[in-house]
Amino acid sequence: MMRALWISSAALVLSACSASYGGADTPPVASAPAPAPVAAPASIPAVTQSMPEQMASMDPSDSLLFWSDERRSAAFRDMESLFPGLEVAPASSPRMLPRSAQTLPAGVQQAIRAYMDQTSAAGVMVLKGGEIVAEEYGLGLGPTDRWTSFSVAKSFTSTLLGAAIADDSIASIDTPVTDIIPALAGTAYEGVTVGQIASMTSGVAWNEDYTDPDSDVAKMLAIAPVAGESQAVTYARTLKREAPAGEKWVYKTLETNLLGLIVEEATGKPLAAYAAEKIVEPAGFEGGLFWMQDLTGGNIGGCCLSLRLVDYARMGQFALEGGKGMVPGGWFETAGSPLVDFGAAAPGFGYGYQWWTYPGDTYGAQGIFGQAITIVPEEDLVVAIVSNWKTATSNAHRDGFRTLVGQIAQALDD
Repeated sequence: MMRALWISSAALVLSACSASYGGADTPPVASAPAPAPVAAPASIPAVTQSMPEQMASMDPSDSLLFWSDERRSAAFRDMESLFPGLEVAPASSPRMLPRSAQTLPAGVQQAIRAYMDQTSAAGVMVLKGGEIVAEEYGLGLGPTDRWTSFSVAKSFTSTLLGAAIADDSIASIDTPVTDIIPALAGTAYEGVTVGQIASMTSGVAWNEDYTDPDSDVAKMLAIAPVAGESQAVTYARTLKREAPAGEKWVYKTLETNLLGLIVEEATGKPLAAYAAEKIVEPAGFEGGLFWMQDLTGGNIGGCCLSLRLVDYARMGQFALEGGKGMVPGGWFETAGSPLVDFGAAAPGFGYGYQWWTYPGDTYGAQGIFGQAITIVPEEDLVVAIVSNWKTATSNAHRDGFRTLVGQIAQALDD
C-alpha cells in the first residue's frame, strides 16, 4: 500500500520514543531513516516532520480528555511540543482579510466578551463578506498564536475527500471502502461506502463518551501499532456491527480517521501534504498548519490540527465561497446539508459529510472543549471560536454560541 511508502517519515523517531508516547509495551513501528521534507512545487506550501523532545502519554488514563484546565490550556496552544505531526508552511500569498467599515453594536460586542469569559474562550473572529468585523482574544492568546481544533479537523478531512473526488482519485462517495483499504475486508466495515463513512452511518457500534477512560474514543490511539498498518484499521478490527450500513447515525471519530486514511491511500499523500495543496494555499492561510500523527505516522483525520484563529475563519470563508475549484461544484452545499436529519430528537439539526447542520440552512465544524467554525451562507457570515471549556462537551455552551451567532447575524443585517 501507499502508506508503507511514506509511513517511515516519522517511524524512526516514533519507535525510539514509543515508550513515552504509547506505553512501555508499545512495539516499534518500523526502523527507517526520517526522510527529507515532502517535495512540493513552489506554489504549494512545504511540509516537514515535527517531533517533540518529550512526547505526551497516550495511555487512556492520562488522556488529554482528563487533564486539568491549566494543563489543557498550555497544550491547546502548543500541541507540536507534545505530539508528532506534520507542519505545513503558510500560503505563498496569504489571503488579505480587510477590516470592515461595519461594526457590531456595543451590546453585541459586550455579549461576545461575556460569552468568552463565561466559557473560557481564547478567541472569536467574525467575517462578513470576507472582511473582519470583530476579533477578540482571551486566555493569553494572540493573533499569531495557534490553537488546536479537535473535531473541527473533521470538516477539513471532509474537504480533502471532496478534493480527492474532484481529482478523480476517488470515483465517488458510493465507492466501497474496501476498494481503497482492502485491509478492512472481513471487518465490520465490509460493505460500507465512503459516503457512509463520511456521514457516520456505517452501522458499526462505537462509544464516544469523553468522560469514560474505557471508551473507544479514549482507547483508539493507544492500541499497539502494527507495522505497515494504520492504527485506525487496527482498531477497526476490534469493532462489531450493530445496524445495516446506511440505517443508523452514530458519531465516531474513528470513522474520520478512516476517512483520512481513505484520502491518503487514494491520493498517495499524507493528509497534511494534500491539505497544503487543496486548503492551505488556495484559502490563503497566513500561519501555516500543524496536523498531529498517530503512532504509525498517519495524520489523524478526526482531530488535532492547529491554526491561528484567523485561519479558522479563512477556512470558513473558503467553504462559504465554494472551495475555489478544489472540490466538485456544490460540494459544500451537499456536505453542509442534513444528509442525516436528527428529527424530533433535535428539530432543525443534522449531520452532513463531517459538517454539523443547524436550523436556518446554517452549518459548521465543531470540536470538543469549544472549538467551532459556523457558516451562515444567507448572511455571507463566518464566525470562528477557539476555547478551553471546563468539560469536553456542553449543550449549554453550544446553545449559547448559536445564540451569539444569531445576535451577530441580526446586528449585521440591520
